[in-house]
Amino acid sequence: MIEVKDLKKSFDDKAILKGISTSFEAGKTNLIIGTSGSGKTVFVKCLVGLLTPTSGSISYDGIEFTSLSQREKKEIRTKIGMLFQGSALFDSMTVEENVMFPLNMFSKMTSKEKVERVNFCLERVNLVGANKKYPAEISGGMMKRVGIARAIVLNPKYLFCDEPNSGLDPKTALVIDELLSDITHEYNMTTIINTHDMNSVMGMGEKIVFLHQGYKEWEGNRHELLESDNETLYDFIFASEFLKELRKGAGKSIKLGK
Repeated sequence: MIEVKDLKKSFDDKAILKGISTSFEAGKTNLIIGTSGSGKTVFVKCLVGLLTPTSGSISYDGIEFTSLSQREKKEIRTKIGMLFQGSALFDSMTVEENVMFPLNMFSKMTSKEKVERVNFCLERVNLVGANKKYPAEISGGMMKRVGIARAIVLNPKYLFCDEPNSGLDPKTALVIDELLSDITHEYNMTTIINTHDMNSVMGMGEKIVFLHQGYKEWEGNRHELLESDNETLYDFIFASEFLKELRKGAGKSIKLGK
């Protein structure tokens, strides 16, 4: 579990995060949503230690991350997996080499053990036999799956995903959503997903934190989301007239996820 208490972050005189308190549970898909400029990216960067909060605290399973030394923070970071928006694969490396990269950096495995671990992770994301291909030779959806394999290769306790469905068609995005959900539950990871994709929100939002102008405006799950009377959330979720009419007509009968 990751717990956040009264988190604030300012740049010079501009306050970006204005006292956010929430928690993210293990074994659940935790989603962060909000409009551009709401503070989502800054929030996630504070959570993983890329930015230092102005005040407040962040705790990983009871350990206060914000008060740790750089060496101690590094130990926590070895338990964190990251899936970047653009997959961030190395073009000059094969799929196998990309997935193996964290093992070369942070593990003491033998070469044979590394290959076995890479093959296990590639099998888990349905990419058996793709080891020797280069990023330019595979599709965008496959690159996202390689990114997921690399993110879980060190068997992390915490998984952070930045817009995992960016640039994908709806069918491929659904595959990625299902894969992230399955991996989260299978390995009991604390998964935090920063997303604009409302299909993801409706399909796998077991915990949703909605940020607005630097504040936590609302939190709940995907089932509670449609029933909320929060007008700011309503305007964000049902931004199109079609969705507004859908909500009025279907109401609680709209089926969400599993």
